[in-house]
Amino acid sequence: MPQLVRSLYFENSIGRIWEEPGDYLRLEYRSGPRELIQFRALLTHTAQALVRRGWDKVLVDQRHMAPYSPVEQDWMTNEWLPRAVNESRYRYGAVLVAHDVFARLAMNQFMMASRNLPHTYRTFETEETALAWLGNQR
Repeated sequence: MPQLVRSLYFENSIGRIWEEPGDYLRLEYRSGPRELIQFRALLTHTAQALVRRGWDKVLVDQRHMAPYSPVEQDWMTNEWLPRAVNESRYRYGAVLVAHDVFARLAMNQFMMASRNLPHTYRTFETEETALAWLGNQR
């Protein structure tokens, strides 16, 4: 039976993970500085939720996010994303771009560094266009 309402899967000081009725996760980053342990927990729970649901799509809301630190960027690029793609079957990420220009640049660097994986990121200014693209991915 399909899920009809969104449900909160996980929340900490860094952000929230929602299970959405359209068979995708919504990862919402909060504004402000991040603790590395909390950051890793948020992304680890994202991968676990993909496995739990058998989904492969995430709407990543970075609009209020601060730039990634070099340590965060390294962990995401070299550890988290390869595992999420290979073990959790993460395939499509629709990214609502950050208002902060340095956060946008950090995300662009991450996307370039991960382009050899069987995974696709696209960036969007509006939620409507991001959801339309995500809904077309099969």
